[in-house]
Amino acid sequence: MAEVPLTAGVLATTADALDVPDDRGGAVWRLTPAARQLDANLVRLPPGTRRPRHVEKDLDVLLCVVHGSGELVTQGVRQELEPGCVAWLPHGMERSVAAGPDGLVYLTAHRRRPGMAIGNVTAAREAAGGVGAAAAPESAGGEPACMLGRICPECDRPADDPGARYCSRCGARLPS
Repeated sequence: MAEVPLTAGVLATTADALDVPDDRGGAVWRLTPAARQLDANLVRLPPGTRRPRHVEKDLDVLLCVVHGSGELVTQGVRQELEPGCVAWLPHGMERSVAAGPDGLVYLTAHRRRPGMAIGNVTAAREAAGGVGAAAAPESAGGEPACMLGRICPECDRPADDPGARYCSRCGARLPS
């Protein structure tokens, strides 16, 4: 097996990642090396905007506020967010995030979702360590051939993540 070269060091600076128009929200930076076990995104919410309430059924998410202010609502409990706040959001927990008057920028980190597969999803998950194996029905056979459910109805951007429910560019809900 060929070794995958790894590079450790500074991948981005907050200042570079925030050099986007004031009204642009969504992921302004992503962890991109192909050979990785971790996903990370720097997400920017413009002032006064809110990520809709949702449940991440498969992944725990770590959220760290790097700029601005806002509020996190988990299971109906509101918590103020400011730079330096770190929140652990276990899978299955309902959550929403809202930006304050200066906007909100936060880093998310979670285990990388497995790529697309043809075949029995349960068997593939069990082979990968059993994470989430019980969540997939036995009859599941991978992803559908049609990818229209990944196209944002607001900005026409295709979602990179097969499990995405919201557009990473504009925050609109993706078709189900």
